[in-house]
Amino acid sequence: MTLISMKSLARLLPLTLALCFSVGQASAGLFEDEEARRAILDLRQRLEAQRVDGDRKLTEEARRLSETAAQDAAQMRRAFVELQNQLEASQSETARLRGQVEQLARDLAEVQRRQKDAAQAVDERIRKLEPFKVTVDGREFLSEASEKRDYDAALAIFRKGDFANAQIGFLEFLSRYGASGYRPSALFWLGSAQYAQKEYKEAVINFRNLVQLAGDHVRAPEALLAMSNCQVELKELRAAKRTLEDLIAAYPSSDAATAAKDRLARMK
Repeated sequence: MTLISMKSLARLLPLTLALCFSVGQASAGLFEDEEARRAILDLRQRLEAQRVDGDRKLTEEARRLSETAAQDAAQMRRAFVELQNQLEASQSETARLRGQVEQLARDLAEVQRRQKDAAQAVDERIRKLEPFKVTVDGREFLSEASEKRDYDAALAIFRKGDFANAQIGFLEFLSRYGASGYRPSALFWLGSAQYAQKEYKEAVINFRNLVQLAGDHVRAPEALLAMSNCQVELKELRAAKRTLEDLIAAYPSSDAATAAKDRLARMK
C-alpha cells in the first residue's frame, strides 16, 4: 500500500469509525422504537380486551339486573295481586260480619221489644188481678178489676132506667162479691131498683141491710128515707113514722132528716 493510500486511509479511518458508530446508534434507535411500538400495540390490545371484557361484563350485569328487576317486578306484582285479593277477601268478610252484627242487633232489638211487650202484658194482667184503690160514695177501699167492672155495669143499667135488669145485676153482684167494699152502695141501688118496680118489701129489706151494715155510709140517711116511703106504700104508717124518727135522730144535719121532718109534720 502506498504512503498516499495510507494517509488517505488514516484520514478516512476516523470518518469510518464515526460512520459506523452513527450506524450503530441508528440501529439501536430503530430497535428501541420497534419495541416501543410493540409495547404500545400490546397495551392497546390489552386495553381493548379489557374494554371488551368490561363491556361484556357490564352487558351481562345489566342483563342480570334487568332479569332480576323483571323477576322482582313480577314477584311484586304477584305479591300485590295476592295482597289485593286478601284485602278484598277481608273487606268481604268484614261486610259479612257487619251484616251479621246488624242482623243480630235487629234480632236483639226485636227480642227486647217482645220482652218489653210481654212484661207490660204481664204487668197489665197482674194489675187486673191485684186489688187497687177506688173511692165510691166517699169511701176508699180495695177492689178487683172484675168487681169494679160488674158494679159499674149494673149502675149504668140503673141510670138508663132499666130497673129490672139493674136489679138482676146488683143481685148477681152481691152474690158474687159478698165482702166487697161496694156492698153498701150496691144495697142502696138494689133497693132503689126494687122501689121503682114497686117491690116495696124487698126494697125495705135491702135499705135496712145497708143501714145495719154501714150506719156511717153517706147513703144511709137516704136509705132510711126511701124505706119509710116503701112502708107508706105498704100502708105501714106507724113503721114509716118510726123510721123517719130514727132518721132524724141518727142523722139530724142531713138533707134526708130535713125531708123527714116535713113528712112527719104532714103525717100528723
